[in-house]
Amino acid sequence: MSAQSRLGRRLIQLYVGLALYGASSALLVEAGLGLEPWNVLHQGLAELTGLTIGVVSIVVGAAVLFLWIPLRQRPGLGTVSNVFVIGVVMDGTLAAVPEAHTLAVRIPFLVAGIVLNGVATGLYIAARFGPGPRDGLMTGLHRRTGHSVRLMRTAVEITVVVTGFLLGGTIGVGTVLYAVAIGPLAQFFLRVFDVPSASGGSTVVAGGQPRRAILRR
Repeated sequence: MSAQSRLGRRLIQLYVGLALYGASSALLVEAGLGLEPWNVLHQGLAELTGLTIGVVSIVVGAAVLFLWIPLRQRPGLGTVSNVFVIGVVMDGTLAAVPEAHTLAVRIPFLVAGIVLNGVATGLYIAARFGPGPRDGLMTGLHRRTGHSVRLMRTAVEITVVVTGFLLGGTIGVGTVLYAVAIGPLAQFFLRVFDVPSASGGSTVVAGGQPRRAILRR
């Protein structure tokens, strides 16, 4: 595969992955059975402020990106794109998908949202354009404090879940299922969508971010 073709494939993977991530998050919101940790916070803040959850996701993502400065993290194209694309697609999907009122609809939404999130995660991480702002926060804290990535991720996500829940975010069986399933799903789809590395690399890639830092273990 030529360098130009490889770059084109990676760009497609990045933006398809981010769009699918936003759509999957919207399905989890519509299911109403529990959200992934950061969206518990986003939903809680949306309830508090009256903004849409997608707009809150963008604002929080931008704020977290500023925290990268003292942590000396280096963003990539995927990092900046992550902030905007996921929130916009999430709001668009929520506007397009009809409300789910029965478990016969909500449960398929939940399952589809979790699986699609795994696909999306595999796509955009395998594109190697840099981690999302929230993932980079955890790896940055790991480097600055010397504590394990696992500990930093757990501490951050417990904090955002508890804060989001207190603000009105949804915690439920979907939160637990997401926590259990997303790691294996993402690892599987990372292998499916992996793009062979070019020997010369790319200047738009934020290097040094281990894939394991973005996935649950």
